[in-house]
Amino acid sequence: MKKRILFLAILVTAILAAGSSIGSGGLQNATTPCPTCLSDDLRGDACTVIMVGRAASTDGSVMTTHTCDCGVCDWTFRRVPAADHKPGDMRRINHIDQFGTFPPEIGLKWEKYKDQFSGLEIPEVAHTHAYIHGDFGYMNDAQVSIGESTIGNVRKMENQTPTPKFDITTLTMFAMERGGTAREAIRVMGELAEKYGYGFTDSGEMLAVADPKEVWVFEIMSVGPLWTPTSGKPGAVWCAERVPDDQVSVCPNESRIGEIDLANKDFFMASPNAVSFAVEQKLYDPKSGKPFNWKRAYSPNEVSAADTNGTRVRLWRFFDLVAPSQKYSPETPNMDLPFSVKPEKKLSVYDVMQMTRDHCEGTAFDTARGLQGGAFTNPNYLPRGFKLDGKQYNLPRVIGVNRAEYVTVTQARSGLPDPIGGIIWLAFGAQDTSCFMPLYAGITEIPRSFQVGDHWEFSRDSARWAFDYVDFHTQVIYFLAVQDVREAQKKWEKAAVDRTPLIDRQAQEFYEKDPAAARQFLNEYCNNNANLVINAWWKLGDDLLVKYNHLWLYDAKTRKQSRIDYPEGFLRALVEYNKLKPAEDKK
Repeated sequence: MKKRILFLAILVTAILAAGSSIGSGGLQNATTPCPTCLSDDLRGDACTVIMVGRAASTDGSVMTTHTCDCGVCDWTFRRVPAADHKPGDMRRINHIDQFGTFPPEIGLKWEKYKDQFSGLEIPEVAHTHAYIHGDFGYMNDAQVSIGESTIGNVRKMENQTPTPKFDITTLTMFAMERGGTAREAIRVMGELAEKYGYGFTDSGEMLAVADPKEVWVFEIMSVGPLWTPTSGKPGAVWCAERVPDDQVSVCPNESRIGEIDLANKDFFMASPNAVSFAVEQKLYDPKSGKPFNWKRAYSPNEVSAADTNGTRVRLWRFFDLVAPSQKYSPETPNMDLPFSVKPEKKLSVYDVMQMTRDHCEGTAFDTARGLQGGAFTNPNYLPRGFKLDGKQYNLPRVIGVNRAEYVTVTQARSGLPDPIGGIIWLAFGAQDTSCFMPLYAGITEIPRSFQVGDHWEFSRDSARWAFDYVDFHTQVIYFLAVQDVREAQKKWEKAAVDRTPLIDRQAQEFYEKDPAAARQFLNEYCNNNANLVINAWWKLGDDLLVKYNHLWLYDAKTRKQSRIDYPEGFLRALVEYNKLKPAEDKK
């Protein structure tokens, strides 16, 4: 058996090396009407989450995404093994800042956080699941998966004192460790936050929580700085709504849950104070005759894509992409856009990957249009608003931004054993120049290069820097260089997506005879693929440097140099702005 696994691993490596495609992917102030709209603080506007129900996907998988758009956060990943615990074993709760980083010489981030003990220990459960973890827990060995987006809340609800023991990162770790289904994971997080308090470094947060059958929007918020465990009241307020199986949804840093029906337990879950806390805080008046609306009470967002000049365009753009015939207007207030929608065509995992790269192309919010894109139609030149002469100018904030730490696309798939059914597709760095790599739920190790590195020290030992290396050289002459990147993405990313059914079948054959052999096979596949992709991206960065050096074209095959023609629109603008005059005709 071991010889066969080794042979297949070598075969897979050879296939990967050839690039073969077998078979053919801020917080609100007192007056701001939107908690995460206008702040320059990326803590309040930093992630996009897409959710796909099983009947809305081409292969029956349930999908979530997380674009971790912080720009300065830790990008390292780790795998936490499953564990069995004895009666009386205790679990330490550490304070974890999702935006925190540590210099590499200090050591691995998740070891350092052990020093930040909250003062609380709680009883362990008999068994905890294995899971893969980045800034948050992303998938465990039961295929429970998560994506995160900060949504903010009414300021007086914040509790950033040390009293609440759980922040959003810690909650996702417990969801991974103790959740066998999405519903179980939500209950675990909700109950812990109610009992021990939620907040500290975090305000209102949204999590997409999925398993092979369903995906939920889970939103949680603090209950103010005066809460204590002895108050007898819940230390958090939370609500969850299930996305219908044949629909898709999105969270772009704003609350998505509207009117709730807690009697409908198949679609709603909530803390016992979900409504009463809003009444107590005068955020909802039951005598008004209006039904309770979660987002209007706790995290209002009274803006639209149009009236913010695109700073809040992602919600409208998502519906525009998946249901274009509905003709949703960018003038529609975001609060009035639907919770979810049935897509006009079912989405594949590759479709979702491409959606994470969207720059609102072809719309008035395209970040590469006109002067904003510069000479080489670069959507990343000016990705956020600016101030000039004391005035604020807003610019579109699109799904695909160049400050991403990494992007995850998770697939939870029924009909397969959990170690094979679950996949995290991970792309380090900016979406448009990176490459998604598969990590099956059943693997027992991840590449060392995924576990190290930071923003301030270049390192060829860190996978992330390979993708930043390509990204840097792409930005210089974007409209040409990005074509080279897309060719590489087809060779490595699309090929890996197309190869998935073959890997599934082979892993399942092993699993039926020996689950450990299946894990060994998946380890070999995922790690070999990742290492080959990383090496390919280092090489791609070198090639881009040579090809576009000094803003000329250097053809390595012909060993000839040629000029790059600048776009006509840029040249006309240059003539007008610099008042250039044409050379005299000396005929």
